[in-house]
Parts: sequence; structure tokens; C-alpha cells
Amino acid sequence: MTSYVFITGGVVSSLGKGITSACLGAILEARGLTISMIKLDPYLNVDPGTMSPFQHGEVFVTDDGTETDLDLGHYERFVRTTTGRNSNFTTGRIYESVIGKERRGDYLGATVQVIPHITDEIRESVERGAGDADICLVEIGGTVGDIESLPFLEAIRQMGVTLGHDRVVYVHLTLVPYIATSSEIKTKPTQHSVKELRSIGIQPDILVCRSELPLPGEQRRKIALFTNVQEAAVISAYDADDLYKIPAMMHEQGLDDIVCKQLGLDLPPADLHEWQAIVEAKQNPESEANIALVGKYVDLRDAYISLVEALLHGGIHTRTRVNIHYLEAQDLEQDGIDCLAEMDGIVVPGGFGDRGIEGKISAVRYARENGIPYLGICLGMQVAVIEAARNLAGLEGAMSTEFNPRTPHPVVGLITEWQDASGDVEERNEESDLGGTMRLGAQEIRLAKGSLAALTYGAESIRERHRHRYEVNNHYRAQLEKAGVRFSGLSVDDLVEMVEIPEHPWFLASQFHPEFTSNPRDGHPLFKGFISAARLHHEGGLPKAAEA
Repeated sequence: MTSYVFITGGVVSSLGKGITSACLGAILEARGLTISMIKLDPYLNVDPGTMSPFQHGEVFVTDDGTETDLDLGHYERFVRTTTGRNSNFTTGRIYESVIGKERRGDYLGATVQVIPHITDEIRESVERGAGDADICLVEIGGTVGDIESLPFLEAIRQMGVTLGHDRVVYVHLTLVPYIATSSEIKTKPTQHSVKELRSIGIQPDILVCRSELPLPGEQRRKIALFTNVQEAAVISAYDADDLYKIPAMMHEQGLDDIVCKQLGLDLPPADLHEWQAIVEAKQNPESEANIALVGKYVDLRDAYISLVEALLHGGIHTRTRVNIHYLEAQDLEQDGIDCLAEMDGIVVPGGFGDRGIEGKISAVRYARENGIPYLGICLGMQVAVIEAARNLAGLEGAMSTEFNPRTPHPVVGLITEWQDASGDVEERNEESDLGGTMRLGAQEIRLAKGSLAALTYGAESIRERHRHRYEVNNHYRAQLEKAGVRFSGLSVDDLVEMVEIPEHPWFLASQFHPEFTSNPRDGHPLFKGFISAARLHHEGGLPKAAEA
């Protein structure tokens, strides 16, 4: 039978519930347990797919094509689990399901209420998402005290009662601020947060206290006394200089032992050698590379969190210190491209909307003409095709119809029919709803034999995750190939998946999002290949581009 660990947060948001959940999952997995992970989000959107990255950060896409919260990316990077449709539930999705049942008459004429109908739906969703894992970690978004999260908190309170204390653990993450003017560590916010949680019937078993520095024993004892939590269960989650040190930090304080003891599990000690190896490799690079990330959401780093981590994973596996320079694409339009002169690699990530598009195209051209390793992802592949169409094939005014519906050369256009992750055919048009209507999820890609793509992956058939509405226009493929572009990856239904320029030392772009499947223990072939090329460029070991 599956046991449950519920992780809540208090005092302020963005304390790191997702990282805490993922790291706890990593430690428990290192003790031989199978782990499933769920995020419950209190906002009314059905999913985050239509939300601006400035509002919510990255939209993480699962293997089955579900658009989810970015915390699921943390889960997959730390735990060897594959998340999916039943790993992220929002208030909007819960209410949508309940209202659908009410319309069908499933409630047999009963008055539909928050309790029991909404809370029952939440509980059923959690149990469905848990599957047959040994332990399911469930993170509740928002902050205790918010009205939006009350139904979720009530649902997990009920699960504690029905399942029993030997199958449920409550972990509460709070802030312990340091007041510099008085040189004091203040425990009162934590006390009030726990009081708020207890007022709705949940007594936390473990407190994870976020602070700048390790929490002194005096403050841990005080927090334990005033919150009715054992002192050993007051965990100090102080600021770490490396994300991947956190599993060991929590293990050293006995977090996994406390969870296992409460759940009555007799397990071997955690084997964290993989995490130790990651930290050691990251701290002892043999070279470095400067990478330009040319995007439009660079003011909010969470918008590119999976991509940034994937680049760092490439550095870990090639013993390279990756220095990421965040460049606003619009600034390249206004100030020029001189800032790219010291770069060893250029990445153009995915995105929507026309702001900064010409800046991204100019970054592609600079990389192509100067022999700088280039990695384009989703929109980054499309702008590479646009740049090649204009400057190699001579198609003046070439553009995507997303940005100019009247372009004389629509080398990228709205896809109206495609196969989804399950192989079924889907259709859409310009009038379709935005939410959940993109080409989503993992699909097979066939790589051309002998291509840079195939050599980088070490395979001629791969599966990667997608999230886009526009595709390369197949009518222009022959012209572009004649101009020197190689379409080295194609989907089973003949859509362009990968583009490269054979005359360039390292130029690859993908329609899919490889960053979603990268993790620190394994890395990802595309990012390892890109960082290796960037490192060679830094050391002067790459050949010059033919166009240089």
C-alpha cells in the first residue's frame, strides 16, 4: 500500500517546496523505495499552458503531453520517475471534473458542495496519481492561510484521518528570517504558520526551516517547543551554493530517517554516491565555456529553468564550467550584436510572440557566420530556418506566419494537422482555443544516417517532447537544402524535427524540447555535445566556419 508525504508551505511563497519535495524523493529513492510525485496547484487555470512565463515561469511538458507546473521538472531531475497527466492537478481542473459529473447527473440530484464533492475529487486524484509507488510525495502549492488552498488542505487532512498516522507524514516548509539590524533570527513567523496549519486540523510532523545560514540549536529547540514538533524533526534548510548538495544536506540531518520511522519502514541507508559525484564534477571543472542565452523572458530565470539546468548538466558531464549570459533579444535589435563576440556558444530557446524575433535571427546569423556552436530549441530552430532562407537561399522577407501572416515566403507556418503523443491525428486552425491545442508530448524522430544529429545522439531513432503550434513549411525544404541546410531529423509524419548546417563546425536545432528529459545523473546527448563544442571553441580547437 502506498504511503503519503504531504508538503505544505508557510509565511511566504517561493521558499522551495518543489526542491524540498524533489530532494526528499531523491533520498527516499536512494534507500530503495519507488517514488511518485504530485503537485496540487490552487489557481483556477485548468493548466499553466496559457499562462505567461512572467506570471508562472516555465511550462513543463510531460512525456504524455501534459502541460504542467515547473516543479514537475524538479521532480524528474531528482527522482527517476516519469510524471504525467495525473501528476499535476489545479483547482480549475478539479472543478472542471466535478462540474462535468454534476452535468451528467453523477451525483444523483445531490447539492454539490466543496465538502465532500471537491475534497473527494482531490483525494481520488491524489490516489490515482500515486499509482503503485511505495511512497507518493504530494506538494501543495501556495501558502497556508490562502483561501485558494483550503480545499486541498482539507483533503489531505481527511487522508491523514482515513489512512492513519503510519501511512501519512506532514512536512511544513517555513521561513526563518534574519533581522540584520538587531542581529536576530526570528522564529515567530514559523510559529504563526504552524498555528494556522493546526487551526485547520493538520499537525506537522516535520518542519523544514528555510534560512540564510544553518539554524542554531537554540532556535531549533524554541521552534520545536512552540510548534509541538520534535527537535530532531526541525530541519535547517539553509542556502546552498549548489542545488545538488541539498539531498546530502537533508540526509545528514536525518530527514529520511524521520519519514521512514513514522511509516514503519526498515530500509538500508541511503546511497548518495551519484549525488556526491555530481557535486564533485561541478566543483572541479577542467575548462569553461561562455554561453549566450538569447531570449525574451530573461528577466525571469524560472522561464528557462529546465534549459539552464540542462546546460549545467552538459557541463557536469564534460567537466566544463558553464557561464550563462542572459541576453534580451530586443537589446540585440537596439544595441547590436557586439555582446556575442566573447561567446563560445549561442542558444536560442523556445517562446511565443514577435517581440525580439529579429534579435534572435541576428544571433543565429552571427553564430553561423562566425563558426560559433549554435543550439536552437523550438522557436530557436524556426528562426534558424528563417535566417537560412533569407541569407543562404536568398528568400527576401522570409518569415513565420506567426509573426507576419503576409510574408512573401512563409518558411514556417501554422500546422493544421499532426499526430499526437499517442499516434492519433489532431487538427486545429487559427480560431482554435489556445489551451492544450499544441503539438504536445514525446514522439518518435528519425535521424539521418551520418548526420551531426545522429552522431550526437548515437542513434538513428529517438523520442523527445514537443510543445509548439508552428512547423517548417515542407514546400521550402528543397530550396533550403540546395542552399546548404540539412533536415537531419523528421517525424514519422514527415515534419521537420532537426536542422543542421554541415559546413558549420557545430550547428544543430530541434523543433522539440530536449531540456525536458535532461537530468544531472545522466545528462542529455544534445547538451553534452553542445557544451563539448563550446568548450572546444573556448580552447581554440574548433575549425572555422566555411562562411567566416
